[in-house]
Amino acid sequence: MEQANPMAPSDKGDSSQQPFGKFKPNREVIKFNENIINNNVNAASVACRFDKKQKQSSSIIINHAIGKIAVIGGCREYTGAPYFAAISALKIGADLSHVFCTREAAIVIKSYSPELIVHPVLEESYSIKVDEKESVRNKVLADVSKWIERFDCIVVGPGLGRDPFLLECVREIILLARRGNTPLVIDGDGLFLVTNNPELVAGYSLAILTPNVNEHKRLVQKVMEQDQSPLGDKNGMKDKDAPQQLQMLSMQMGGVTILQKGKTDLISDGNKVYGVSIFGSPRRCGGQGDILSGSVAVFSSWARYGAISDKNDMKFRFSSNPAILGAIAGSVLMRKAASVAFEQHKRSTLTTNIIEVLGKRSLFNSPDKSNFKNYITGHIYINEK
Repeated sequence: MEQANPMAPSDKGDSSQQPFGKFKPNREVIKFNENIINNNVNAASVACRFDKKQKQSSSIIINHAIGKIAVIGGCREYTGAPYFAAISALKIGADLSHVFCTREAAIVIKSYSPELIVHPVLEESYSIKVDEKESVRNKVLADVSKWIERFDCIVVGPGLGRDPFLLECVREIILLARRGNTPLVIDGDGLFLVTNNPELVAGYSLAILTPNVNEHKRLVQKVMEQDQSPLGDKNGMKDKDAPQQLQMLSMQMGGVTILQKGKTDLISDGNKVYGVSIFGSPRRCGGQGDILSGSVAVFSSWARYGAISDKNDMKFRFSSNPAILGAIAGSVLMRKAASVAFEQHKRSTLTTNIIEVLGKRSLFNSPDKSNFKNYITGHIYINEK
């Protein structure tokens, strides 16, 4: 018989269970609408900022699907990760979802779903001769550049692998995206590339990094040149100091938004630090980070769409960083979907079970709908210095 998890936060949004002493419930800053996910994607609301001066809140109300998402990843060994990221984006409400992968991965990924547009354009070192590298690299960049301006966001890294030539090509793709002001979500092996080359995203406000604990640690060591954080002790980083370290890391990277995955997801763009503590699932099956990256890509695109919409249209007025809003929305959705999937499948839960939950209108239904806002905001915190 499945036992209740004693570490799980209360579903009632008890703020006493917040993990960081300096954090306060973010009830006035972030609100999630009950219809954040709708099966038919006829209406979707993303997190919004509360305007104290106007005494009203505004949210993104999207009456049709918005977002063309691309995933850069997929090689001989890894075909599941790019599929999870791309199909999650579609399930949430993206218009189209593309995958740019190697030829060996393309047939496999195509077989997973006819919904995805798969481009077999990437190459690995073993498949090309030394004297062909330059011409192959130019061909890869030409194939990607034909599409890149069409995308609202590009997810770099799921299933990418660490082949040197492949990473070299992806490095150029990131620079190409920057030149065209195309938003980026960096995950998986894309973080390996960025950790070794922080200048790729430094100062690029349209980039979102989604590191896990170990990936975050390597970023800190590289960017801040610290083996041990001065904010912690000899036994490692203290939980109460983690938000400050994340904020410092984001600042040193020039305001890049970072979503640090963990027991509580921490999110910062160098200005403030947000925490999402909704309990997900005790079952940590591989692929959940890929769902998150696809979700963040869609939500940040929606938030960005609202930010550039007609300012006279009150439905679209807010001043929060779209990258922050997208990261928070993706974190909340991923955690809630994992929780619902675990309730249904227990220890047999797979990533595909979580994907099945995405997009369902009932995902955020609460027993008492009048307390829906309190349920969500009771698990979202903001660093109030």
